[in-house]
Amino acid sequence: KIIGARYYLKGFEQLYGPLNATEDDRSPRDMDGHGTHTASTVAGRRVPNASAFGGFAEGTASGGAPLARLAIYKACWATPKASKAAGNTCFEADMLAAIDDAIRDGVHVLSISIGTNQPFAFNRDGIAIGALNAVKHNILVACSAGNSGPAPSSLSNLAPWLITVGAGSLDRDFVGPVVLGTGMEIIGKTVTPYNLKKMHPLVYAADVVVPGVHQNETNQCLPGSLTPEKVKGKIVLCMRGSGFKLSKGMEVKRAGGVGLILGNSPANGNEYSYDAHYLPATAVLYDDAIKIHEYIKSTNNPTAIIKQARTVLHTQPAPFMANFTSRGPNALDPYILKPDITAPGLNILAAWSEASSPSKLAFDKRIVKYTIFSGTSMSCPHVAAAAALLKAIHPDWSSAAIRSALMTTAWMKNNKALPITNADGSIATPFSFGSGHFRPTKAADPGLVYDASYEDYLLYLCSHGFSFTNPVFRCPNKPPSALNLNYPSIAIPNLNGTVIVKRTVTNVGGSKSVYFFSAKPPMGVSVKANPSILFFDHIGQKKSFTITVRLGSETTRQGLTKQYVFGWYRWTDGLHLVRSPMAVSFA
Repeated sequence: KIIGARYYLKGFEQLYGPLNATEDDRSPRDMDGHGTHTASTVAGRRVPNASAFGGFAEGTASGGAPLARLAIYKACWATPKASKAAGNTCFEADMLAAIDDAIRDGVHVLSISIGTNQPFAFNRDGIAIGALNAVKHNILVACSAGNSGPAPSSLSNLAPWLITVGAGSLDRDFVGPVVLGTGMEIIGKTVTPYNLKKMHPLVYAADVVVPGVHQNETNQCLPGSLTPEKVKGKIVLCMRGSGFKLSKGMEVKRAGGVGLILGNSPANGNEYSYDAHYLPATAVLYDDAIKIHEYIKSTNNPTAIIKQARTVLHTQPAPFMANFTSRGPNALDPYILKPDITAPGLNILAAWSEASSPSKLAFDKRIVKYTIFSGTSMSCPHVAAAAALLKAIHPDWSSAAIRSALMTTAWMKNNKALPITNADGSIATPFSFGSGHFRPTKAADPGLVYDASYEDYLLYLCSHGFSFTNPVFRCPNKPPSALNLNYPSIAIPNLNGTVIVKRTVTNVGGSKSVYFFSAKPPMGVSVKANPSILFFDHIGQKKSFTITVRLGSETTRQGLTKQYVFGWYRWTDGLHLVRSPMAVSFA
């Protein structure tokens, strides 16, 4: 299964000095868990009766491409004197060296679950630079979109030669209800296997803190903040905010509490926190936490019980977009729509390193073979696995063709046949999900693909003012517009009048086929193709067309100034639907 493993730490040690052997291992071994989780998601073999701690998500687990081989390139390391739970640190030099070796080793797909707090210009972005060289060797590079959502323009990995992956949900949930003394049942979510057998007194953390706790932290159950005399034998309602979530449960346990209800703060939105605590515990949304707090204040003897958590399948709606998944528009080039696509990244079960605990916190001594984790780090390897399968089916396809196949066959509906939503129930947009939720089986036969070459990407960089010392390639005096890079989506910022976009498709479907154009234009614009019918008489044939995007009347776009509106266009021959999202803002 694993046919190669290397490690890279020269960049790390240049800043931090020699690696501390108590914090990480000078080898390709995963002492953290993140790498094991993502690698097994890509290519883990089928394992019956796999489950997370406590038996959650039990069933047969499999990576997306279970027969693929793995080559491991460890370029991220434990941050010195920091908790593993806070994440690792990855240096540009180490990542570049890893990508260069992967190219020399002959890999077919690179899965890179690494993001940044802010985007870097392409010539200062180690992943973008390394990936461009990978694309030159026809290696597809899948990257995480980042976990800085739902803020706009929060995306990582924006280069158009990458496939940038957002995170959505599965149709599976982990429900742990809490019942109040009034009989009201409030839905909680948890992967904690412990529960209570009877009602217990219920208190609010801010009412049982020791003196001297900062006023804005009294309800957060930070280490050493609770009074044992007031907590013993009780369930404590704690709020998210500062500190690690598992540490809040440990503080309740230290003070003698028997259970934890973890409430969202307003900043957490409508996304639940799923954690494997050390005592009976469940997490509730902010509005439900307020209801519980109001109940506590309404009676002299508030009580509650945390019931047994269970795995629930076939939940609806699914998928929905994770609150944390980073959003567009593209902060580096608004003419490239990012992210490209979405895959499952919320509460994903996969393998875990036994050198780490499921929480990655120092006090957590539990050892597991599998755990549930969330992030665009988890969605990225789903798409990388699909790319590996497509590479096996179509070994002659370019990395751009594979990306196009995945994007143009993605879907924008959930399992209720309604538009994909955000975690709060609002309608999601391509700035959340890109082309939509991936459908690997459809991608195997996309009909048409939008192809692009290494030279196309160099010309794209020319349009951004970059120059090259490579004597084989020189930027033309008038490079083509970035808008006309042959991308499977269209983004037009500050539309003021008419814009004409050029695209070229390659026939990879039937040898003789006719494709018809249709569109759902963004509100306030018209969208037309010329020609609107494409005739193909052999596989591999290319056809170019233009799309004219024209500003509508003031009435149709009233109140939309500076806002983005969304739509799509597609080609169909009756068998294939080749759909591309559009994002347009008005000047």
